[in-house]
Amino acid sequence: MQVFDGHNDILLRIHLDETGQAFRQFLEGGSDAHIDLEKARAGGLAGGLFAVFPPSPWRGSDGTPDPMRRAPFDLPLPAPLAHPFGLDSTVSMISILLRLERESGGRLTVCRTVAEIEAAMASGRLAAMLHIEGAEAIDAELKTLDVLHAAGLRSIGMVWSRHNHFGHGVPMRFPSTPDTGPGLTEAGRRLVKRCNELGILLDLSHLNEGGFWEVAELSDAPLVATHSNVHRLCTVSRNLTDRQLDAVARSRGLVGLNFATAFLREDGHMDADTPLDTMRRHLDAMLEHLGEGGVALGSDFDGATIPKAIGSAAGLPRLLEHLSQAGYGDALLERIAWRNWMDVLRRTFREPSTAAAQ
Repeated sequence: MQVFDGHNDILLRIHLDETGQAFRQFLEGGSDAHIDLEKARAGGLAGGLFAVFPPSPWRGSDGTPDPMRRAPFDLPLPAPLAHPFGLDSTVSMISILLRLERESGGRLTVCRTVAEIEAAMASGRLAAMLHIEGAEAIDAELKTLDVLHAAGLRSIGMVWSRHNHFGHGVPMRFPSTPDTGPGLTEAGRRLVKRCNELGILLDLSHLNEGGFWEVAELSDAPLVATHSNVHRLCTVSRNLTDRQLDAVARSRGLVGLNFATAFLREDGHMDADTPLDTMRRHLDAMLEHLGEGGVALGSDFDGATIPKAIGSAAGLPRLLEHLSQAGYGDALLERIAWRNWMDVLRRTFREPSTAAAQ
């Protein structure tokens, strides 16, 4: 079964590698990354939102904040990034994605519409849609937004936990509520409205609860958290409360299951020895609140410690098989694996379905 995934950080991994080896290994295989073209084909990963994250200097060599390996944890967030640094690193990672497309021999294509995603998936090409996680590349007047949209940007997480001139994110804290302070700034409210106008998805996954409710009030698009889990099952600040999940449901939005073990486990531990049943419990709870049309996958591949039972994109069939054995029918699995993403993206972009277009 094909999978469209709501979040990966492979571009950051390639960006941080000064040798160029990670770039070649994505194309040729043989890496220890969660995603490369070989692993994607082996696991049925047919597409996803490819995140651009302007990095902070305190991150570990694998991109994971070292203090998060212990629980409880309360990780001090880094200082806000200056706009020039955010823009430079963002453009660098967009360039990486465009170069991967050129050098992939037709195996990867950058998509700007749902129709393009579906065409790529049907032809066996990996469909990559550009997403920004932390909008430090965008100026407060939003001039950069128009340029990035023209380059293919279709999804934005306006903050990555550290605050910026658009709003405040949640800290990396366990246990904690996501209600951790002020929400959007005036520039953030302008960004919400402009994204609605352009048909850009607004990702709520790192935004704090105050900002979440402001987006819910301002936005006329479905509410989407691309890679978050259920707070009552794992009380880390990054997860969504039942009330937030119900708000997503009312908007006919979507939540993508995050594979990060620190956001799955009741003890908040970053431990690869996490059973697949832990993931299923979060999916069960999401289905309870969101219904069958509101649940998808948002792995956080190459940005988190994930269960070793999956291991990489090549292991995605093991998760789907586990869910099948637990009673998830084929139609539901297909919705979770990719159809729900197509539906919410199409409604966000205000794009007619293929059938309607014909």
